[in-house]
Amino acid sequence: MPLILETVVTTLSAEGAMHLVPFGLIRDGEDFVLAPFRPSPTITNLAERPYFCASAPSDVRVIAGIVTGRRDWPVVDCDRIPGKRLADCFGHAEFEVASIAEDETRPRYRGRMVHAQSHVPFIGYNRAQAAVIEAAILSTRLHMLEPEKVLTEMAYHAIAIEKTAGPAEREAWDWIEDKVAAALGRSERVLKDVGRPA
Repeated sequence: MPLILETVVTTLSAEGAMHLVPFGLIRDGEDFVLAPFRPSPTITNLAERPYFCASAPSDVRVIAGIVTGRRDWPVVDCDRIPGKRLADCFGHAEFEVASIAEDETRPRYRGRMVHAQSHVPFIGYNRAQAAVIEAAILSTRLHMLEPEKVLTEMAYHAIAIEKTAGPAEREAWDWIEDKVAAALGRSERVLKDVGRPA
């Protein structure tokens, strides 16, 4: 199985409008592959500007926020490519698209790294941060999964939230719970009871 790194990817349109989205980058030798599903603003932007940046957010609320419609996170200019990166991140890498494998459903953009930089020492994610990332990914696949599977996985991840979350992780988790509850047509209170002690 390939190594997949969970990042926040930014691209720019020809007019300079930024699109920011969580993406799993697929490691392939020295390169990284970006494989968005159609339709996607990322695909449109890459056709106009074949560059992308991947940031490792230092706050998991960024990932949870983006998948729940909260996209206004601070960014700064990239160093070597026409693009933006997260202002608050452990590090970032800048890529130029080296080749494209076209596909009707999911084209693959091979990114050649042109610059990478660390910004904050990375000690490691705790279990709650990992649970938020997993739940955020789960929340983007609600249309593909049975409700009971979603609830079972949320209940499992809720254990880590209860045991190891700080205020930021709990806020991120609440955003995702609200999204899942709305998608499943359940009340927020019912969903929040899943997997949590009375």
